[in-house]
Amino acid sequence: MSPQCVCGGEHVNRLNQQVSVMRKEIKNLRQMLDNALRAHRKQMTSLQSAVTQVGLCNRDETPLTPSPSPPPTSPQAALEQGTIQTAPIGYISSCFSVKNGTPRQPTVCGPSRAELRLQQHVFTNPDHALVGLEQYSHVWIIFLFHKNGHLSYKAKVKPPRLNGQRVGVYSTRSPHRPNALGLTLAKLDKIVGDTIHLSDIDMIDGTPVLDIKPYIPEYDSPHTRVVMDSEPYDSNPITETESSVLIFYEASETDSVQSNVKHQGTYDDVGRLLFRDTAENVVPVTHSSKGNVQSSLPKDLCSVLEEVKAYVSQSDDSLSKVQASLSPQNKPPEPKVDRPCYREEAYSTIAGWIREPPVVSLDVRFTSHAQRELAEFLPSHLSGCPKSDRPQFKFLRSPEEAAAAIRGVLSADPRSVYRRTRCRDRLFFFTLDTADITCWFGQGFAEVLQVRPVELHVASM
Repeated sequence: MSPQCVCGGEHVNRLNQQVSVMRKEIKNLRQMLDNALRAHRKQMTSLQSAVTQVGLCNRDETPLTPSPSPPPTSPQAALEQGTIQTAPIGYISSCFSVKNGTPRQPTVCGPSRAELRLQQHVFTNPDHALVGLEQYSHVWIIFLFHKNGHLSYKAKVKPPRLNGQRVGVYSTRSPHRPNALGLTLAKLDKIVGDTIHLSDIDMIDGTPVLDIKPYIPEYDSPHTRVVMDSEPYDSNPITETESSVLIFYEASETDSVQSNVKHQGTYDDVGRLLFRDTAENVVPVTHSSKGNVQSSLPKDLCSVLEEVKAYVSQSDDSLSKVQASLSPQNKPPEPKVDRPCYREEAYSTIAGWIREPPVVSLDVRFTSHAQRELAEFLPSHLSGCPKSDRPQFKFLRSPEEAAAAIRGVLSADPRSVYRRTRCRDRLFFFTLDTADITCWFGQGFAEVLQVRPVELHVASM
């Protein structure tokens, strides 16, 4: 190898090293910039709160020198500009006290329960605002992600179910959003006064709730819309026998049903069945009342229809053959109704990783020691029982329900991508109701090692 080649190779290696160092420096600068932005946001938030407090303190004092003040903005103008001031209508009291281990979706853990008590500063009589809500089985809860920390957000996020892949934040339900608003569909168990009892929840204890709306499948479920609009609209439906008679009579000419008068079945613009006799008189068949389908037909037609009814009752096979012999041209047109048309294929498309995520569902196991500890817990709201030293649940109704809730949480793999990749050999802790759960994860499974009361766990630390 010539000396020039050796020198050229060394020069390329030095350039590669310099490029690598430059990339690391750029990465460090980006991290420093992100940290500076977060610190700046915190400082601005503290300054705004301090200015607000100073303004409240000096509101009653007369300023020494008049200062120009900006023109007041009316609430209506602020609303038109998209600027509103929100006030929580209540706070969630949940069986999940910390973020760690809280389900990411409400359907993950069915036995999970919560209570929402309305604040009296919104309504003088909060229970009046809940009148009629007991008629619904599910409600939409609009809340705030109050545990987002530094409130940073990015255009692309890494959902845990995608195991590290990046997608746009608006194609996910990530809590880190420009406006930290959350939406969940909860099961409404009961309403007691001004308190709503919920289940199938994914909200942490202390979550501020902004609004409650009833869940109405006819409006909120595309599948229900498809089913509703696929059904034919008929304000005066006819019975099955009457329909069979009409269909059979329409095919009477092709099946050689003899009659003294020849008729031809046609349909008008609104889908009513018409008959034309030899005198070209149009006779509509009315469906105004049950059993009155023959009221507007001539007497000879009534006799024919009676024979047809007898024939239909004697042989269902013949009727099926007659219906199969009908051509599509003889079928009545669909009634024209001014309603929105929904198509199933237009509402059934979702991202593929939602149905088949890269993260598989885990098998959940309990050690014998954990099973014994879980069995020591008493159900919630246990009445008629003397005071015991045994731990008691606040929301969960039995140890079996607690076990089902633990399986629901762990089977969905509540770990973040970082814990899943960098801390896979470490223990995982989360709190459910009044129990602290300790577990570890293996290949395709999670094993519960310990279930202890929250008070004893905190005292031992």
